[in-house]
Amino acid sequence: MEVKDITGLESIQELFQEDSLELVDLAVHNYMRLMTYYRCAIKEIETKFNVLNEEFSLQYDRNPINAIKSRLKRPKSIQKKLTMRHLPPTLESIEENLNDVAGIRVVCSFVEDVYALAESLLSQDDIRLLEKKDYIASPKKNGYRSLHLIVEIPIFLAYEKRNMKVEIQLRTIAMDCWADLEHQLRYKKDSDFTEEMDEKLSYCAQLCACLDGQMSDLGAKVGIFNKEGQ
Repeated sequence: MEVKDITGLESIQELFQEDSLELVDLAVHNYMRLMTYYRCAIKEIETKFNVLNEEFSLQYDRNPINAIKSRLKRPKSIQKKLTMRHLPPTLESIEENLNDVAGIRVVCSFVEDVYALAESLLSQDDIRLLEKKDYIASPKKNGYRSLHLIVEIPIFLAYEKRNMKVEIQLRTIAMDCWADLEHQLRYKKDSDFTEEMDEKLSYCAQLCACLDGQMSDLGAKVGIFNKEGQ
């Protein structure tokens, strides 16, 4: 079948012609297949973190990971990001240019756990680090803190191996709580977010940072970290 660009279809009537329907079906199938690859990459990363959590539990008698959350970027969000960056709306463009289609958030008990888990993950020989942004050491202007990693991991299919990108966010319980509430407050529909509100959120972020610091101090005093920091 000759492949046509479905964006060139001028009417709904033309869209529902038999050859156009075949084209739409093929496009949907190829998109869903790519998303399946991203889901497989998420599972690979989740497994790695679960294994590390089990190992740390056995070695240190506690779990550094409080929760693992994952998400796949929605089609509308993917399209919006491609448009903002003036990139072509193709599967090749998605895979080549977008690093956050697949995302994992790892919520840890202590700041020390964030760095220990990141170091352990990146030391594995099938993980390739593409980008690292430490918003814990250097928080964003609004107070946001988290450790962001863009990694590439191989997934093994029936007849091929593919390297897929995954965005990983590692943060403490306090950081995650602040980020979740900040998003709900700042992006509430039909509401103006004032400068005073922004200042209050920034103050709350400082309180969360203070809480993490105090908890780390207490953790060190009761001896839950090893000499390397975990």
